Amino acid sequence: MHNGEIIELIIRRDRMNISELSRKLNVSRKSIYNWFKQEHLSIEIITKLGNLLHHDFVYDFPEKYEELHHHLTNAKEAAEHVNGTDINSAEYWRNKYINLLEIYTGMLIKKQEM
Repeated sequence: MHNGEIIELIIRRDRMNISELSRKLNVSRKSIYNWFKQEHLSIEIITKLGNLLHHDFVYDFPEKYEELHHHLTNAKEAAEHVNGTDINSAEYWRNKYINLLEIYTGMLIKKQEM
């Protein structure tokens, strides 16, 4: 079974009305029927449906959630090491503060010139 078929099976099993579902998701009924036909659905759609249906799709789509976990982990690691500086270090925050002060000072100078 592909992604859309799994989603359709769960929606129909829970006897969720398609019109009600489309209203709650703020999409057309046609969109939902199109999702049923799609082999691959985005994690955003799957998550929205899961939240609305109170269904954990982690077991139905383990590869989607593994991919999401991988992306989140990479994003977290990237945020923690901005410009080679650990986000938890004093140096990182000192540099961030200095940059903000420079921007603020520049704005003040521009305002005075007006």
